[in-house]
Amino acid sequence: MSGKRDNYLSWEEYFMGIAILSSLRSKDPHNQVGACIVKEINNKILSIGYNGLTIGMNDDEFDWLSTGEETGVLKNIKDYYVVHAERNAILNYCGDTKDLNGSTLYITWFPCTECTKEIIQVGIKKVVYLRMYSKLELVEISKYMLKKAGVKIIHYNNKKITKKEMDISSLKIQEILKKI
Repeated sequence: MSGKRDNYLSWEEYFMGIAILSSLRSKDPHNQVGACIVKEINNKILSIGYNGLTIGMNDDEFDWLSTGEETGVLKNIKDYYVVHAERNAILNYCGDTKDLNGSTLYITWFPCTECTKEIIQVGIKKVVYLRMYSKLELVEISKYMLKKAGVKIIHYNNKKITKKEMDISSLKIQEILKKI
């Protein structure tokens, strides 16, 4: 009787879509990661974030090629300068971080060990991730910490999405948005 549209996004699709859209703000040519923190009780988005340089650093003057791994020069490794999406989402929250207790994190990549610590510390109770982090030994450590802290881990749609597939999808989204 209402005639509403049938093919609308579920809440989970919507929140992961926000995380994916947030990842498109990243200037990192190799890894674009987005995060969305949600209170599922009322489906309210609390904060979003993406991986990028710290405030005050000019990303036009920054060497994104990250050659330090090959040369051994630590100051040339981009990972030391980039703030991860999860951390940015936590830091971007404008209220008391106690409000993040019991929330859900939608993230395009499984969290690293450092971000996992922060996820646990602010009381996030569920992590929904799209893609697996490539450093499997660190993934196991993150999984161990999350499980011990009672954080539920969910692989979004249980589909293995490659970096190439993600890059192609992201480019399509960007093209559509730039046409509007």
